Amino acid sequence: MINLITSNSNSIVKRVAALQQKKYRDESNLFVVEGLHLTEEALNSGWKIEVGFIAQDTKFDVRYQEILSRLCQRCSVYELPSPIYKKVSETESPQGIMAVVSRKKYLLADLVQQEKSILVIMDRIQDPGNVGTIIRTADAAGSTGVMLTRGCADIFAGKTVRSSMGSIFHLPIITDCDAEEIVSFFRQQDILLVVTDLHQSDNLYHVDLKRNIAIAFGNEGSGVCNNLCKFAQTRIKIPIHGKAESLNVASSAAVILYEVLRQQQYGQ
Repeated sequence: MINLITSNSNSIVKRVAALQQKKYRDESNLFVVEGLHLTEEALNSGWKIEVGFIAQDTKFDVRYQEILSRLCQRCSVYELPSPIYKKVSETESPQGIMAVVSRKKYLLADLVQQEKSILVIMDRIQDPGNVGTIIRTADAAGSTGVMLTRGCADIFAGKTVRSSMGSIFHLPIITDCDAEEIVSFFRQQDILLVVTDLHQSDNLYHVDLKRNIAIAFGNEGSGVCNNLCKFAQTRIKIPIHGKAESLNVASSAAVILYEVLRQQQYGQ
């Protein structure tokens, strides 16, 4: 059953609109996914969906109807007039469907697989687009988990979720880690800690990356923090042959993670 809400002051509308702010996402342990693709990814993931919303003037094609039908089976769904829907939406061109999802929490042990672990560390990466894109790349390249240190962009912010294209639901992600916790865990699990570094580092293509591995990507301006660098067994860099000083951190992650995949799956 779909219920209609017509008032801006409705308490449900107010609570969902508040989730655009990190403070309320943290307090409620909820976040919003928007659009057909992300709503479908949330449905497929098995994560708990608290409530759904649709815009009153949305055109109902077959795919929309299928996703809406599945959403109605999982939670209460409310229809909102377009002006109210835009109040709770963060996208410029809303697709007319969204869901409020309960966060799933993981333990460090969830990051480790029996056969081989390929972990990604994001250290104080502040741009939500970069964070979401790296999560998506980690997923595509077969990483087994992602860790974010304190100071990274919120993975449950709208832009981060959209940039991940649903990969936020596909692999375990742990936030607010500190360097000592990360290093201690890797020692226990015999995981090689590799950091990206433009200086005093080895060419990516000359390093053996075929074992259990964790690769740290650093802040857009200052790189990986000293607390991680000093415990790293290996430092790597991507060779630059043109005049550009470096690559964007998300681009660097794609190059490096696919080199790890190449070595581990296809050999040197």
